[in-house]
Formats: sequence, C-alpha cells, structure tokens
Amino acid sequence: QVQFVESGGGLVQPGGSLRLSCAAFGDTLDNYAIGWFRQAPGKERERVSCIGRVEGSLYYEDSAKGRFTISRDNAKNTVFLQMNSLKPEDTGVYYCAALSGFRRCVTTPVWDYDFWGRGIQVTVSS
Repeated sequence: QVQFVESGGGLVQPGGSLRLSCAAFGDTLDNYAIGWFRQAPGKERERVSCIGRVEGSLYYEDSAKGRFTISRDNAKNTVFLQMNSLKPEDTGVYYCAALSGFRRCVTTPVWDYDFWGRGIQVTVSS
C-alpha cells in the first residue's frame, strides 16, 4: 500500500507561485496514475490535474490550463504540481492520490482513487 506526504503549500499573494510535492512511500509511483485534487471550503473535492502511468498522459481542469504543470520523477518517487499565476479561487486543501491498474486518471471518479495523502493547505490572498 502506498502512502503519501504532501509538502509545499502555504500562503501566497495573487500572482505568486507554489510547487507542491507528493512523496510516495511503500511502493513505487510508476505503478500508479497520480492525481492532484483541491477541496475549497464548502465545496466538493475536484480534480485539478492528473498524470497517467504512460508518459505524456496529462490532464488539467480548465482553470489550471496554462498555469499549472504536473510532473513525476519516478527516481525520487515524487509527483509535483507547479502552480503559477495563482488566484484566490485556487485556495483550498490540495490532495494527491494514486490510481492503481490502468484506469484512466481523467475519467475515474474522484472517490475511486485508491490511496490518498492527508492534504496540504494552499491559501491565495493579499
């Protein structure tokens, strides 16, 4: 069973950047597709981005396109989410999660992901 530790969150001003990291333990990340999710206060958890097991298989929600970049470093067993030009509406708790098998990370329902990190707070405010 894989476990995650997220890091890199915090408070940033609008227009700033953050780089989230999701370090995996207990298994190798290349066995999974990985997603990043955001849960804003009072809202459902939503998929922000995901990266498949196959190189080049990437997905971004519309508001993240052109601003966020997901990447994986299998040698470090870590997935990253580089977030630029941050907006107040990007505020929320960010989670990484693993999807086993060869299911598509973009079409698999949020709650069907197999393993979840504990989440990390991102606050975009002036």
